[in-house]
Amino acid sequence: MQAFLKGPSSISTKSPAIKERSAAGSSGEGKRLKPVPWVEKYRPKNVDEVAFQDEVVAVLKKSLEGADLPNLLFYGPPGTGKTSTILAAARELFGPELLRQRVLELNASDERGIQVIREKVKAFAQLTASGSRADGKVCPPFKIVILDEADSMTSAAQAALRRTMEKESKTTRFCLICNYISRIIEPLTSRCSKFRFKPLSDKIQQQRLLDVSEKENVKITSEAVSYLVKVSDGDLRKAITYLQSATRLMGGKEITEKTVTEIAGVIPRETIDGLLSACWGGSFEKLETVVKNLINEGYAVAQLVNQLHDLVVESEDFSDKQKSIIVEKLAEVDKCLADGADEYLQLMSLCALVMQQLTQNT
Repeated sequence: MQAFLKGPSSISTKSPAIKERSAAGSSGEGKRLKPVPWVEKYRPKNVDEVAFQDEVVAVLKKSLEGADLPNLLFYGPPGTGKTSTILAAARELFGPELLRQRVLELNASDERGIQVIREKVKAFAQLTASGSRADGKVCPPFKIVILDEADSMTSAAQAALRRTMEKESKTTRFCLICNYISRIIEPLTSRCSKFRFKPLSDKIQQQRLLDVSEKENVKITSEAVSYLVKVSDGDLRKAITYLQSATRLMGGKEITEKTVTEIAGVIPRETIDGLLSACWGGSFEKLETVVKNLINEGYAVAQLVNQLHDLVVESEDFSDKQKSIIVEKLAEVDKCLADGADEYLQLMSLCALVMQQLTQNT
């Protein structure tokens, strides 16, 4: 009986230590292998690392030297570094220790109606900025409220923000980030220093993609890099995401232009040529079959509209009058698709008009 009682106790005295070691080992392995999206991994850590936005960086650096910032409004296409820039500036101003206390970031995915502006933002803005940096650098006496995708805020919420911006100007700076400045009400834009972010140049994008590829030991052809830049339309975030997806897909093999086409959901040129050939043929029955096949293969009609637009504008097979009529129809279809219209009907409507334009003179 005594031996029986001793057995478990001896096991129990040894096992916690073993368990602890194994747990520590497994957690250490987990930390080492924790996957991070490359977009976040290679996000600029300071203002100097922001690519291709020289004017914005120059003004921000002057502001950072004086440890002061005006209210800011960043606008421009997606993936050009707007959010990264203000986060990098905040990191330089407050240091990593005070960043969470001093910065409130709200995105379009958060609740951002008039109630949130009145309660959450106002409450944060009224807090006194306290604490000092561990490295001894000067810490500015204000906080930053970042309102990302501000163009999706309601007009009422934007109007409620006006008074808060003025009232809390001693303790809080606001940074509004949007794609379309026209959707921000005039009283807000007049209270901010406005900065336009340009789409990134092909050369800058290629350089960044090659840097990421080198650091991640990714094999990629120069044609694939150029094609990545082309399909991402100046959006570096999209380009890096496509690169990471292509790397996962290939599993260590070399990434080619074909891989990028598959990842980006780009419709192959042969498919679009086949559609235009059906339009040239003048047979509605044949056209309907081609359109049905295209839909069944899972291609996005919105993507087709974009590619068809570029092809029609650059083509010499269409007269200027035909181009203007087709492009106007493309715009209509794009709007209808954005409003949730049926893809098949919209594509049939577009192709029927293209067929009319191509066959009326023959």
